[in-house]
Amino acid sequence: MVANWLGNKCFKVVHQKNLVYNTCWEDPRIDRQALSLGADDSVLVITSAGCNALDYALQSPRSVHAVDMNPLQNALLELKCAAIRTLNYDDFFDVFGRGFHADWQSLYHNHIRSSLTAEARGIWDRRLDFFDGTSRRKSFYFRGTSGLFAWLVNGYLKRPAGLKEAIGELLQAESVDRQREVYQQRDINGLLWSKPLRWALRRDTTLAMLGVPRSQRNQLDRCYPGGIGGFIQDRIEAVFKTLPLRDNYFWRVYLTGSYTPDCCPEYLKEQNFERLKGGLVDRVHTHTNTVEGFLTGHDQPISRFVLLDHMDWLYDRHPELLVSEWQSILNRATSDARVLWRSAALAVDFVNPLMLQHEGSAVQLGDLLHYHDELATSLHARDRVHTYGSFYIADLFGRLSDDTAVTTEAVGATGVAA
Repeated sequence: MVANWLGNKCFKVVHQKNLVYNTCWEDPRIDRQALSLGADDSVLVITSAGCNALDYALQSPRSVHAVDMNPLQNALLELKCAAIRTLNYDDFFDVFGRGFHADWQSLYHNHIRSSLTAEARGIWDRRLDFFDGTSRRKSFYFRGTSGLFAWLVNGYLKRPAGLKEAIGELLQAESVDRQREVYQQRDINGLLWSKPLRWALRRDTTLAMLGVPRSQRNQLDRCYPGGIGGFIQDRIEAVFKTLPLRDNYFWRVYLTGSYTPDCCPEYLKEQNFERLKGGLVDRVHTHTNTVEGFLTGHDQPISRFVLLDHMDWLYDRHPELLVSEWQSILNRATSDARVLWRSAALAVDFVNPLMLQHEGSAVQLGDLLHYHDELATSLHARDRVHTYGSFYIADLFGRLSDDTAVTTEAVGATGVAA
């Protein structure tokens, strides 16, 4: 279809040579509970903005391997690691908490730059204005493609009278009940969801800026009332009315362009910064590669895999690569390996049927996975991002029983495991 071709083309153009994610949009608080990391664990995570790789490192695993095909995403994590090693906490928080530093150029050239790889230096040498606060998009969290859309949204919030102030009240609310009161009393629904905004959220260009491929749009257009526009509207309304916003740093940074010391990722808290600086940051390693490429060239076993939502795109565009990726996971996984992934879809039906080679025989992947449905259900409901259709926790090498398979199918329709 022409629409699919245009959507995929737009996604490729936006993502090629651009920083897409300036912050991670997966809640590591629920990941920590799902992963149950120990001292002997080695983690593979798709890098994104690197926030969650640092969060996992705070659990003191043996190693965290951050893998991404986009060198700019890895360069961002490298920059964070170098800044942790070379800056004091106040300067570090200004850069990555407030999103800019008045003396950024000096900090970069005199402290950080020499700790970067040659590739990362080349990337940041050309993007020093991302953190110096001198452009119209003052905060780093308004940079990159997703940041550009956040900046446009912030401009939009200033247009309807009272909307920006109402959002500020929401973020300061002490309870969910108070959030609900503010949402109703200030008519945030009526002020926020104008026809122009709803139109923008249905455009492929907008979705590409947010890192949403055409395949995810298609999934939601098929299975969600109102399509992707209705899904986004319903999920944001749920965040504002049903989840505590006091510690929801995902939506705070998106709506304001900055974190606060009390509402920020774990790596930005002073005690955790000191722990990372004390040696934990050295357990984080970046790799510009595919998941399969990294695992094929890596000679050590991996016990935890965090695949984010990239299988949505891979299955739609390159299903054969999804098979080979899972084969590489199977080949490199420990006997107690656990895999986490997310999807835009309310239920995923393409993982279990994948055919792999295991111990000399062809097997369906579903026969090697044991899903933790109850845990996934509980954690997914508390996800502070709240924009994914489903969340999955599965152990490798555990055979699905008939009872588990029935449970999986049943709860998958409500957005948990399938």
